[in-house]
Amino acid sequence: MVKTARGLKLADILTTIVIAIVFGVIYKVWSPVYEVVKVFGVHADQLVYGMWFIASSLTYLLIRKPGVALLAEIAASSGELIMGSQWGLEVLIYGVVQGLFAELVFAAFRYRRFDVFVVSLSAVSATVGSLIMDFYKGYIEALAPWNMALFLLARFVGAILISGVFAVSLAKALEKTGVTQMWRPASKEDYDALNR
Repeated sequence: MVKTARGLKLADILTTIVIAIVFGVIYKVWSPVYEVVKVFGVHADQLVYGMWFIASSLTYLLIRKPGVALLAEIAASSGELIMGSQWGLEVLIYGVVQGLFAELVFAAFRYRRFDVFVVSLSAVSATVGSLIMDFYKGYIEALAPWNMALFLLARFVGAILISGVFAVSLAKALEKTGVTQMWRPASKEDYDALNR
């Protein structure tokens, strides 16, 4: 097993920021997708909501150090804000809350698990953070119970699929290209952890 320093190095921070900038652009481009899917009704838009949590998941899987999930979400939401997010400053507040909730799951596992289960739990946790913000804004508590159940189910399922399963698949693909060797040598244990 390859031992790595627990603290963030400059290379870790810069890599996190680069990943976050890429996701800031993706988040900005994803907004119209979210609006188009909304047309299908039945909370189909909530199935794609999980994309806004993926920066924390993927960055954690690649860098594997404390704090990168939170940093990635803050930086990605900042990038989206700078590019003119339709939601304005609110997007940064959501990024902080979602990143913090995702980071709490990784901390609960002491930053030692890098599998689909833990990343999916972080997606669920980030979803809870987003729902707290939505309740604070005051637009979802008026939903009828059956409608609220559908809303919650769609958001949680979408988050698990996109920020959990898809993030792990993307991390595996990046590991196979060798691009991650620039900042962290991968070992057999790393690949095995992704396959759990």
